Amino acid sequence: MAIHVASRRRGTASIEREHPDALVVDVTSRAEEPWVRFSPFYPHGGIPVPFTPGVTAASVEGVWQALKVFADADVDPAKLSITTMRGLKRTVRRHGPVRGHRAGLHGRTLLPYEQARRQIYLPTYRWTLEHRTADLVTRLTALSRHRDVVLLDYTTNGDVTDLSTPLSHAALIRHHIENTWPA
Repeated sequence: MAIHVASRRRGTASIEREHPDALVVDVTSRAEEPWVRFSPFYPHGGIPVPFTPGVTAASVEGVWQALKVFADADVDPAKLSITTMRGLKRTVRRHGPVRGHRAGLHGRTLLPYEQARRQIYLPTYRWTLEHRTADLVTRLTALSRHRDVVLLDYTTNGDVTDLSTPLSHAALIRHHIENTWPA
């Protein structure tokens, strides 16, 4: 059996035609419990902030957004404590072009996008899979042994080097279960 990733925006009938008899699991911020816990927006709490010893965040997305640096705005530590799954995004419309992600709240180095994915997003999301959703990872792994599983996400990009589209956390879940985590 296999784990697949599909866009949540696709119609149910289309997914069912492509993956008959598969278990479809929404892992977005709009998912039901317990699967919503896979969302990077989910406020697990206690998530270590890379390059910032002793500082933790409520969510993976909070870390990613807090360390983002724009032409008109530096890091935003307030994003680390948001627990509502809302108000996390920081946009170019409001803050100007993205310059990179700071290597820590007080770091001097700005990481370009791919490097930030590798040094901030990947380790933060993996930590969450190992320390906050390990029970769900075990459950999905067991389910995928008996039937195909389709994970729904808003994006399907599982390639860290493909910077044209956001990285799919559903694809990262699949990588984690299949022991193919990006280097």
